Amino acid sequence: MKKYIQLLLCFYACVHQGFGQSELEYTSPSQVGMNEAYIDHKVDSIMTLGIKEHAFPGAQVLVAKDHKVIFHKAYGYHTYDSVQPVGLNDIYDLASVTKITGPLPALMKLVDEKKLDLDTPFSNYWKPWAKRKDKKDLTLRQILSHQAGLVPYIIFLERVMKNGKVKKRFIRNKPNKKFQTKVYDGIYVKNNFLKKMHRLINRSEVSEEKKYRYSGLTFLVFPELIAQLTGTDYETYITETFYKPMGARTLGFNPSKKGYSNKIVPAELDTVFRKTVVQGWVHDENASLRGGVSGNAGLFATADDMAKIMLFYQNYGKVKGEQIVSEETVKEFTTIQYPENENRRGLGFDKPLIGNDTLQLKDAYPAPLTSPKSFGHSGFTGTFAWADPEYQLVFIFLSNRVYPSREHRKLYQLNIRTALQQVFYEAMQNDSAQN
Repeated sequence: MKKYIQLLLCFYACVHQGFGQSELEYTSPSQVGMNEAYIDHKVDSIMTLGIKEHAFPGAQVLVAKDHKVIFHKAYGYHTYDSVQPVGLNDIYDLASVTKITGPLPALMKLVDEKKLDLDTPFSNYWKPWAKRKDKKDLTLRQILSHQAGLVPYIIFLERVMKNGKVKKRFIRNKPNKKFQTKVYDGIYVKNNFLKKMHRLINRSEVSEEKKYRYSGLTFLVFPELIAQLTGTDYETYITETFYKPMGARTLGFNPSKKGYSNKIVPAELDTVFRKTVVQGWVHDENASLRGGVSGNAGLFATADDMAKIMLFYQNYGKVKGEQIVSEETVKEFTTIQYPENENRRGLGFDKPLIGNDTLQLKDAYPAPLTSPKSFGHSGFTGTFAWADPEYQLVFIFLSNRVYPSREHRKLYQLNIRTALQQVFYEAMQNDSAQN
């Protein structure tokens, strides 16, 4: 009952803070056949360990079962000075979780509308690749499943800095006609830098060997492709088509511009480029050089709104009875594409390791009890979102593990996210055993 009251208070707080009417329902774990005492004990223990070991200063865990939020709890503080406690309505930098919450739903809908074909050369849509011998035959299916042989990443920050100082050719501290894209407070990038990014991506090397190799490169060009094919700018399109219908009001780019009453959790103390704690602006440097609106990173959200979009996927494209993306397309995107090449990936989505259910917790990814139908993505800042249609379970973990430095890797070393996710599957088994 205590947990149920806490969740109800969270619901009313969301409404009070200007979110509007929340579409999420709340209940207790016991009401959906899960061992509540087991969950509370295990999750509190894992989170206490994580904070004690400086895996993160604070974090949130939200879990939905059978379309209802059954657990949402905040732990720790925004920073290690223990001044600002983590609140249930705090906004986090999603990092690479952006890939499945920004460009991916748009690409799905474009496939639905037959404006994109997964097996047609991507160069049919992204014309600069038609002239590149190593890229002209690559398909969107290969690209989204990280099977295309593209380089993993280009550090564009190296193009705007030299010997620890910014190049005035590309960066200014005040806007003018040629420098209108805001990167951070007091930092503006040259208007044509985006074209330079595209040129470098277009000219990047491609491996002849087609095997699993994670690459975020095309997610930096997807915003322009989506705008080209929809006739609407990328940010407006995904907001109007997806976020508004599902009521995900904080899911968006550049929250510092939006005037939210929610607290925005800080990311890293950037000693290289921004020379301050990055807060309210995207942590990822490549996305920041795009003005914070990108496909590789840049989205922010509350745990509540992250649950909404993951439930949209778990429901195979349906929101409040409306089929926004066809069930067939969502199932295709959430299916492993190249298992014969030991590539676990779906289309944009991450999937469990092949044979994950046979692995010990320390070796598994994600939790070994997740079903093969499950899918999601992780983020560099310490975020994780996963949906499991077989068990009707959505798991959200939001943290700022990069504070004060990205060198903090205890989140991975302690296997925090996998261990937490496993608890909720074990709670289903424990409750069944007791009954």
